[in-house]
Amino acid sequence: MAFGGFDHNKAGGHTVAEINMIPLIDVMLVLLVIFMITAPMMTHAVKIDLPKASSQAQQPTPMEPVNLSIDGDGQLFWNREALDRAALQQRLQELGQHTDDPEVHIRADRNVAYHFIAETLADAAKAGVSRIGFVSEPDSKTQP
Repeated sequence: MAFGGFDHNKAGGHTVAEINMIPLIDVMLVLLVIFMITAPMMTHAVKIDLPKASSQAQQPTPMEPVNLSIDGDGQLFWNREALDRAALQQRLQELGQHTDDPEVHIRADRNVAYHFIAETLADAAKAGVSRIGFVSEPDSKTQP
């Protein structure tokens, strides 16, 4: 007196070879309703009249980057002008007080001791100079 079962070996039982589309259609209808409800909410905008400004904003001219060179002996050069560490610290202080963010390009000789570069970076950080870049020569062996 069984109404159903999993025994497929009975005579008259057949295998269903079709995909059941009902769950897929149910999910698609639920997604359609969700998108129909949320789409008008996402395009809602407040209309306002903004004032018109007739003056144009002054664009500050960017400062020329400073080329700071360190030769193999640790001698410092500020835009090709030789200076000592105390003068460098003072110039970095002046550079750090500018409102626009000035750049410092460091060109260090390959034979310079690392502590000269580390001292220069520490002086720049104390002065508030944050945009520092290292300039190098391209390797001629990798060029075609």
